[in-house]
Amino acid sequence: MSSSAPARTGGYHHGDLRNALIQAAADLAQSGGPGSVTIRAAARAVGVTPTAAYRHFAGHEELLHAAKERAMERLSETMSEALTRVPDTGDRVRRAVCAVAAIGRGYLDFAHAEPGLFRTAFAAKAEVPAFAETAPFRRLVEALDELTAAGFLPAQRRPMAEIAAWSSVHGLAMLTLDGPLRAVGAPERRQAMERLVEIIVEGLGGHALTPELRADIQKFAS
Repeated sequence: MSSSAPARTGGYHHGDLRNALIQAAADLAQSGGPGSVTIRAAARAVGVTPTAAYRHFAGHEELLHAAKERAMERLSETMSEALTRVPDTGDRVRRAVCAVAAIGRGYLDFAHAEPGLFRTAFAAKAEVPAFAETAPFRRLVEALDELTAAGFLPAQRRPMAEIAAWSSVHGLAMLTLDGPLRAVGAPERRQAMERLVEIIVEGLGGHALTPELRADIQKFAS
């Protein structure tokens, strides 16, 4: 991937160079992943000198951190959008299960639609913004809490359930993005996601899913 981005036409608005550099860094990450984000490349994209960029960012790590935050925001938006499609059926268990499935689907879809941003959001270098503080992760926590309140998820199985669910979905995303499953197509990925959510929800509840819940998972995870 190229580590540079085309210079922006029109430059930037006076006093907004920092935000312009962050957007340039996010654009670089989108096209080339975290390795493409540098002070020099971002400055070139905006149309200023690296010296001017260094007035706003102490170095590469600080700019990469800003790009990671922007990438996480985009991931959050995609997952939140998936949640808006979950209907209120009046059944607490069904809605919570559908929310878990939608969150997983949104996460996997973003990884493949925006691989550069996804890799940047979880890049090893620079501090990763706390995913636990983002809206989608809180919604996952809320969905699992709702499964417990509705009587589906036993209280003794609730601790760390969100970490188990997140780890499973993230693992599938990485296997299909950069791992041995990267050659599989979208239909196979979604089938794998459907099965993964079934396993997660069954494991959390400690009993087999009803045909109705399986149908809900198929609708929102695949």
